[in-house]
Parts: sequence; structure tokens; C-alpha cells
Amino acid sequence: QVQLVESGGGLVQPGGSLRLSCAASGSIFSINAMGWYRQVPGKARELVAVYTSAGRTNYLDSVKGRFTISRDNAKNTVSLQMNSLKPEDTAVYYCNAVVRINGGTVYYPYWGQGTQVTVSS
Repeated sequence: QVQLVESGGGLVQPGGSLRLSCAASGSIFSINAMGWYRQVPGKARELVAVYTSAGRTNYLDSVKGRFTISRDNAKNTVSLQMNSLKPEDTAVYYCNAVVRINGGTVYYPYWGQGTQVTVSS
């Protein structure tokens, strides 16, 4: 009913930049928060950045000042600009949207398929 399609990601050298984008589509009535998570093998998925419906943003401490999340409510998209990338940023990045579908009464989280970000020289 709801699809999240991610783009961006790839291999970049330390200090470089990447931009991730995510578009939500389907039977969407409204979207609450949209954000990005990441996960490395053997570790739990962690929140990287979130953009709430009220226009507030929140970031993982280790990415503050380097990553910027943006959102286009008209297009149901969210992006993550990642600058000054470090090897420890290497992970699979997942788009997340908390969505109320048409005819629904509650919000549920939906996930993208994940995109690999590798920071290495």
C-alpha cells in the first residue's frame, strides 16, 4: 500500500559527500515523521536523522554538523545530505516514514529497501 524508494548511496572517500533521497508513494493519507536509519552487521538499526511533521529535526550525535535532513511535504520525499563522511558512517541506510493510509485511522512505520553507503579510501 505504501512504497518507499531510495536513491543515492555508494562508495566515497573519507571527507567526501553523498546525498540520499527517498520518495514515498501509494495510498497515503498523511505522513507524520520521515527519517533515515542505518545498520551495520551485528548491530541494531539506529536513527540517524528525523524530520517531524511539525518541522523539527533531530540527529544522531555523531552526525550533527555533518548531515542535513530535508523534506518536501508536497512530494512526500525526504533527503539526507551527508558531508565530511567518515569510515564509521559505513552502513546500510534505510528510509523510514510513519504513514496513515487512505481509509486508515492510525499511523504505521514503513521502510525502504536500504542503500549501501561505504566510506573508504
